[in-house]
Amino acid sequence: MILWDLFVTFLKIGIFTFGGGYAMIPLIQSEVVDGFRWLTMKQFVDLVALAEMTPGPLALNSATFVGYLVAGLPGSVMATLALVIPSYAVMLAVQAVYSRIKDRPLVRAAFKGINAAVLGLIVVAVLSLGRTSIVDWGTALIALVLVIAIARFRVHPVLALIAAGVAGFLLFR
Repeated sequence: MILWDLFVTFLKIGIFTFGGGYAMIPLIQSEVVDGFRWLTMKQFVDLVALAEMTPGPLALNSATFVGYLVAGLPGSVMATLALVIPSYAVMLAVQAVYSRIKDRPLVRAAFKGINAAVLGLIVVAVLSLGRTSIVDWGTALIALVLVIAIARFRVHPVLALIAAGVAGFLLFR
């Protein structure tokens, strides 16, 4: 039953989320933390951090990790496949017609609306993760410094993650 729940949950997330990993985070949280209660919010924040640091897409890594935590290797496989199937099917269908319709005003207008919705989902993910991750002045300072370093000085995100880990080690050990 748990494998079926994982499959349906991540299939639903894969079907109804547009815009990549960050746009999927609020939906994954809603299902695995708020709905099924497979993870606590703290575990979820840790999972997102781990998924971000490992190679591969954020949402795919998140699905893989959630599946593994909930049901071991079979859960990992089910969640990962379920998340990928909708995108794969849509890409096969869309690639055949997109090049012919991409410049139509209705299609362009729809993508403007979808892009705005994706930004909204990303903001929700940032606020949700921020409430759990920024718990004191030290974590707030680390977050602020890294935002400035990445946005203003174009510091590579991998270097920013390493710096954050070092700062966390020095501040919180």
